[in-house]
Amino acid sequence: MLKAILFDKDGTLIDFQRSWGPAMTAVIAGFAKGDAALAARLARDVVFDAATQTFPPTSPFVAGTSMDFAPLWAKALGAPDPVALRADIDAALGRAVRRSITPVADAPQVVAILRARGYRLGIATNDADGPTRDQARALGIAGHLDFIAGYDSGFGAKPGPGMVLAFAKAVGVAPGEVAMVGDSRHDLETARAAGAVAVGVLSGPAPREALAPLADHLLADVAALPDFLADFA
Repeated sequence: MLKAILFDKDGTLIDFQRSWGPAMTAVIAGFAKGDAALAARLARDVVFDAATQTFPPTSPFVAGTSMDFAPLWAKALGAPDPVALRADIDAALGRAVRRSITPVADAPQVVAILRARGYRLGIATNDADGPTRDQARALGIAGHLDFIAGYDSGFGAKPGPGMVLAFAKAVGVAPGEVAMVGDSRHDLETARAAGAVAVGVLSGPAPREALAPLADHLLADVAALPDFLADFA
């Protein structure tokens, strides 16, 4: 029996392209300071299509952390410390996404419904902890959550099992009573590594064929979760 739901954030609760495309555009412009060639290089480094403001599935920003591209940006910008630059990137992205944050389907209502049914709820993301809390407040779901973990919360990053195991411990359930819901292979690999139920959603950049081999269940998006959980045995 499932007692707790751990959500990925981007592509699962937050519309990935509509939220992060404009945010990345603004952040690249801020770092490039009007240098078109530098802006193009930063976009290439993060595998971002600046013309359409979209990320292909191959972008390290889709499932990884900012450290996956911070060293490349540090080289392009002449910054001596990629770790310090990573903090600047996270902060800039966190500020920028507040202007474009867009939920998947009616994700806030889904979270409220599941909370009302008694599920313990959390977010596990490879974004930073602080911006994730800001975004949860912006979506109006922070009050429904028992747990939030980012890559810097001390539990490791996905696809490691740490976030799921920490969530299960925090809410007092077994890992097998947790459903990890996400739109990327990393999310589903995290669920499997922790012994949780892997629920894939097709609302992010990853195609069905990438998620199906790793998913215990595959849904269109989080709007399908209440009915799925009502029927789950």
